[in-house]
Amino acid sequence: MKENHLTEGNLIKALLYFAVPFLIANILQSLYGAVDLFVVGRYCGYESVAAVSTGTQVTQIVTSLITGLTLGSTILVGEGMGSKRYDLVKQIIGTTLTVFVLVAIILSVVMLVFERQILLLLHTPEESFNLTMQYVSVCLAGTVFICGYNAISAILRGYGDSTSPMAFVAISCVLNIALDFLLVKYGQMGVVGTALATVVSQAASMVIAIIYLKKKKFIFDFSFSSFLPSWGIVKRLAKVGIPISFQEMMVRVSFLYLTSVMNHCGVYAASIVGIGSKFDVFAMLSATSMANALAAITAQNIGAGKPERARKSLWYGLGFALMVSCLFWLWAQVSPQSMIRVFSDDNNIIAAGIPFFRSCSYDYIMVAIVFCLNGYLNGRQKTIWTMVSCSAGALLLRIPMVYLFGRYFADDLGKLGMIAPIVSGVMACYTLLYVFYEGKKDRRQNPIMSEVGHEVKE
Repeated sequence: MKENHLTEGNLIKALLYFAVPFLIANILQSLYGAVDLFVVGRYCGYESVAAVSTGTQVTQIVTSLITGLTLGSTILVGEGMGSKRYDLVKQIIGTTLTVFVLVAIILSVVMLVFERQILLLLHTPEESFNLTMQYVSVCLAGTVFICGYNAISAILRGYGDSTSPMAFVAISCVLNIALDFLLVKYGQMGVVGTALATVVSQAASMVIAIIYLKKKKFIFDFSFSSFLPSWGIVKRLAKVGIPISFQEMMVRVSFLYLTSVMNHCGVYAASIVGIGSKFDVFAMLSATSMANALAAITAQNIGAGKPERARKSLWYGLGFALMVSCLFWLWAQVSPQSMIRVFSDDNNIIAAGIPFFRSCSYDYIMVAIVFCLNGYLNGRQKTIWTMVSCSAGALLLRIPMVYLFGRYFADDLGKLGMIAPIVSGVMACYTLLYVFYEGKKDRRQNPIMSEVGHEVKE
């Protein structure tokens, strides 16, 4: 399998060549939840829509934790590739996969044990509570497949390959859509059917990825001995990945609190938050994809001793992300009802959702700035900063604002929708200042990877 370096040649071409497959993969992956909600909205009742909406918020806790840890492996693999230390890269891959099996088991057990308590804390509407329990239970049972697929994809992106993960998720997405209609429309399995479709399709994606990489003679051979972890690398993965996971979890907790407040407003408000979160994912895909691409590109260039090239990639990537995000913002301002109708034709949901969509859509622009800046900083392994930054935004800004707005503007969804863009705007300002500060004292040495190599030798 050909190795890919992002440290040479035309920067814009390299950025787009890497980021576009990443974007397509994220679009396809986002279709999982969107298709679930679409099929349930068409063939089940409003209780099922609320169940999938709230259940998705819960399962995203697991996804957020996994995303942080996988980005840690992307960064370490990327720096290893940039510095051309291939034996170290093999050890990082083996350690990553082993760690993720253990993480999957622990997460599954913990979340299943506390599932009911979490749903009660979210004020899940009574009429959709049991359905939400069913949806979440099935999804959590498939955590090992979510971990496996995300770990392999993260490793490949650090390696410099964003095309193969795109192909794997495309296969999974097609299977998921087919199973959604088969199990829900024809099998009459409701929310359980949508959850099963997601789990089975992700399992298939993971298995196909492993078979493909073995046949292509990937740098990692998947033999039993190769999975033995290096404790030095485990420590480095923890140091880089745990701060990212923690920040993702804090952001998710703050949004869960918003979900709780909206659920308290009734089943229609709960549905609006669920539908809004689906559009948030699509509207922010360019920013999410570019942020992850920037993490990999920055890591490889820092590893190769080219910090100036890494900085240039940030500004190019930010420009591309903003262009796409602005298109979704414009759609939400001109015709929010058409966005809502994609998932529901219920007039009550549409009427409640219009002001919410118009106000919260400003977050599409703010988030593009925050995500790209954080992607660059994560690639530089400034993960402690991004953790503190995102945690402060979640705990000191978003949660207090949700509490205050929920108390004084509970009946005004338009004002509740302004919480996210206000918080993201503040975060964008102080993160931008930090990036400029780091640019002035840029180091050309590579302490993280040299430390990893030292620990491995020991």
